[in-house]
Amino acid sequence: MDLFTPTTLGALTLKNRLVMAPMTRLRADAAGVPTDLQAAYYAQRAGFGLVITEGAYPSHESRAYPHQPGIVTRQQRDGWRHVADTVHAGGGSIVMQLMHAGRVSHLSTTGTERIVAPSGIALTGDVHTAHGKRPYPTPHALAPSELPVVRDEFVAAAQRAIDAGFDGVELHAGNGYLLHQFLAPSANHRTDEYGGDPRARARFVVEVVSAVAEQVGGSRVGIRLSPAVNIQGALETDPTDVRETYDALADGLAPLGLAYLSVVHAEPASALVQRLRARVGAPLIVNTGFSVPSTRRASAAMIAEGVADAVVVGRPAIANPDLVERWRHDLPETQPDPATFYTGGASGYTDYPPCRAAVPS
Repeated sequence: MDLFTPTTLGALTLKNRLVMAPMTRLRADAAGVPTDLQAAYYAQRAGFGLVITEGAYPSHESRAYPHQPGIVTRQQRDGWRHVADTVHAGGGSIVMQLMHAGRVSHLSTTGTERIVAPSGIALTGDVHTAHGKRPYPTPHALAPSELPVVRDEFVAAAQRAIDAGFDGVELHAGNGYLLHQFLAPSANHRTDEYGGDPRARARFVVEVVSAVAEQVGGSRVGIRLSPAVNIQGALETDPTDVRETYDALADGLAPLGLAYLSVVHAEPASALVQRLRARVGAPLIVNTGFSVPSTRRASAAMIAEGVADAVVVGRPAIANPDLVERWRHDLPETQPDPATFYTGGASGYTDYPPCRAAVPS
């Protein structure tokens, strides 16, 4: 096996083992409808074995950022259909990441009457809004009777994604967003059956993934986790608690026949990540995270050594829409411009040129 060997992840067929990471880029219109510019961006990267979209919000209450795309309205679904069609026309496969921000948001962004979370604990610091930085608000702690509503929002969003022509969906349960907030003891202080011990904290995530898998088929569902990455207030610092929490989660996910398990961790070969892989029993795709940029050499080694079934690539995919061919022929890479990551428009988004170096015959 190498990076360029085809594989399957559940019902997903990949022409190579390079996966484009889900990366927030904030290019939707003000109503969260994906644009032609976004369709062009994803189509440029259809050479990846799998394209995973930026996180789309499954309900208005779950929106994290201005100009983040959603999958709530008919207009949003139709915008995403154009994205899926362009990627498929380029010979690619694409799944939509579903991301509920939970407490990582602000009322001026959601346009709703409340921000929700497992517990009424505000994040420390400020959130970016359309009107500048604002302090994170204290969220409403979801009542037990409200949890099925949130679960069903994920289910409805997943079905809309499939209706829009996507090959599958990925549930974001990492990086400090809502599902991760249930897992993390720093964000979940509940005293009911959804909080306290590790198995209880994993319960809601298992219920959401199970319901989505039942609706669209487990072989079209992936889940993204970032255990012990400690980002956006989702702090998991006790190794014993981390192991027990993710063991409980893995045991709940194992019967679902998921397409893949995506793990963000600086050490994909670590016992924690490989234990998760074994207990879930799904193909593993990995990303080394924000502090360790993906490289061709390291990615190739992970596949060759059996650490993962595919490798998720972030920043290099931004600046190199033809990254698969560059890595296949060991060609130079363009470096991304962080100043344009979230600015809107084509600059630093769809204007990175393909490699002009001659491809060896």
